[in-house]
Amino acid sequence: MGLNEIIIFSAVSGFAMFMGSALIFYFDSWVSKNSIFLISFAAGVMLTIAFMNLIPEALSIAPGSWTMVFAGFLALYALQNIVMFHPCHDEVCETHKLGLFSFAGLVVHSLLDGVIVAVGFEAGFEIGLLTTTAVILHKLPDGITITSILIHSKMKKKTTVMYSSLVALATPVGAVIAYFFFRNIAPGLVGSLLALTAGSFIYLAAADLLPETHKRRNRANALFFFLGIGAVALIGKIFAA
Repeated sequence: MGLNEIIIFSAVSGFAMFMGSALIFYFDSWVSKNSIFLISFAAGVMLTIAFMNLIPEALSIAPGSWTMVFAGFLALYALQNIVMFHPCHDEVCETHKLGLFSFAGLVVHSLLDGVIVAVGFEAGFEIGLLTTTAVILHKLPDGITITSILIHSKMKKKTTVMYSSLVALATPVGAVIAYFFFRNIAPGLVGSLLALTAGSFIYLAAADLLPETHKRRNRANALFFFLGIGAVALIGKIFAA
């Protein structure tokens, strides 16, 4: 996969955050009612990609990379202690106030999203497409979260757009850096990075997305979760054909 393609896919991933921000600005009431279904769908997608695609691929390349799955999980846990980046729908949220340190953490998290996209394509087009899909689906609620926090902090619209833009632009920047850093790396390292990515996906889905869906339990939530699983399975069937 060439640099131009990496930039395009990572830019689309970053643009998903803009879409999340736009939803808050223009469809706030709709988002408050329906974003939970997107979160359920994203959780199903991320867990399925982690367990059914990334981990098997990682182990086939680097059989001893199981520990990197755990490392990826712990890395995201540590990052969450620096900055809260999971979906939040509270009108007044004291926990998720966005300070400078927290904003820096969000930028780092967005950079890592770009790295994930680049590493996925280093392993192959199918894995790259799946990881990009997962990143896009979780960046939509990310955009909703960040914009909601900034708005409820009484920040001006222009400043909110600027902050959201910087976080979103970090994704293609991270992808470009990773492209040059990981280009033509040893296969074993690719396997370890895929395992690390799998661990981060498991954390995001299990510790951030799914707990949010439990706040409003209904059959539609479960349906969208399983639709996410089915969507990944369908993509796999298409590539297999």
